Amino acid sequence: MHKDELLELHEQMVIIKNHFAARENVADGLFDPYDQLAVEPSHVHKSKSEHKHAVFVLGNALAAAMSEDEFSNAGRVGKRMKELADDAESKL
Repeated sequence: MHKDELLELHEQMVIIKNHFAARENVADGLFDPYDQLAVEPSHVHKSKSEHKHAVFVLGNALAAAMSEDEFSNAGRVGKRMKELADDAESKL
């Protein structure tokens, strides 16, 4: 995936994050790990690796927001996103 495509994906995921963050039934602090990264889609000066890591961290949080438990489809996606985020972080 090219960096411009990754930035577009990141931007779309932030739109989804904002939708979930506005809901009352989403756990407080669910998106804190993503917010603490301080990597936003508009930060084009950040590396592709940093954006990839941010996308995986955000994907994990979004999957958690949608999952009923760790064995649901979204729960399994969240687990995989966590693994990918950890791998991406190790390459930063």
